[in-house]
Amino acid sequence: MKNTNFSTDSIFLKIPTNASKVQLLDTLSNYLLNMDTFEKAAIKKDYFLNIRAGRFKINKDDSNNKIINSLRSNNIPLKVTFNNIETLNNLAGVISKKIEADSASIVMAFKDKIFLNDLNLDEDSVFGLFIPNTYEFFWNTDAVGFRDRILKEFDNFWNDNRIEKIKKINLNPIEVMVLASIVQKETPKVDERPTISGVYLNRLRKKMKLQADPTVVYSIKQKQGFDKVIRRVLYKDLRIKSKYNTYYYKGLPPGPIVTPDISSIESVINYSKNSFLFFVADVSNPGYHLFSKTLSEHNKKKRQYTKWLRERNIRR
Repeated sequence: MKNTNFSTDSIFLKIPTNASKVQLLDTLSNYLLNMDTFEKAAIKKDYFLNIRAGRFKINKDDSNNKIINSLRSNNIPLKVTFNNIETLNNLAGVISKKIEADSASIVMAFKDKIFLNDLNLDEDSVFGLFIPNTYEFFWNTDAVGFRDRILKEFDNFWNDNRIEKIKKINLNPIEVMVLASIVQKETPKVDERPTISGVYLNRLRKKMKLQADPTVVYSIKQKQGFDKVIRRVLYKDLRIKSKYNTYYYKGLPPGPIVTPDISSIESVINYSKNSFLFFVADVSNPGYHLFSKTLSEHNKKKRQYTKWLRERNIRR
């Protein structure tokens, strides 16, 4: 006799942490034809004495006995992916749609003072802990559990080999993440990223301002909203007094301006050694740049870009 009330081959049932018997039965009532027989079977198997939170699979031909066994022992993980996210709040919003923890609790976990002090981080630099990838989590993961897993993945990524390499460029892992985030925003071309990383490292060594347009864009978005599209940086924007604006302040920003992908991180670790100090978009080769060793050379190459902007009337 048919026991379930859904047409698909299976469904996933999410049971929240500390769910009561009433909550569980109410949720199951959407999927089972006879709740009385299920409740009797569950009582007989002492299931209600230990309701487990999680994400459980129920097949359309499952008996009550099979359903109860699954709810007891088969918490099925799900895949969580994140990349190219600009703020901790936005990332928390993405993650909260996948796991039980809400976005506010995720943000609070990462901004916890004890956690930050233990790692010598602050509310800006903590965003550098996120190594974009696809991970498996149990749905009932709480905010602290998610945070601890992110830290573990960060520590695993920064192995001895990578640490040795970045010591030679006088950067720590968080600083690499910050620089990688700028490089990622500069170009979508993975093959060009090591060259751009080399340029920025040259500027850092010479104590020059990075003067990275993506940090200006980020500063604008901080004030006007991260959904705003900025196609052109104006001269007045360079004077924005944001700690992220590398035209206004020397050195790296206090945290990443995006979660950089692995190719961007590796482009800093394995940067291309060069003598360039400047670059500008190459309008004849979209996505790529023209590189220069001197300011005068750079200004000549810059004209083709400003002309291209004028011809298309791109003002912002």
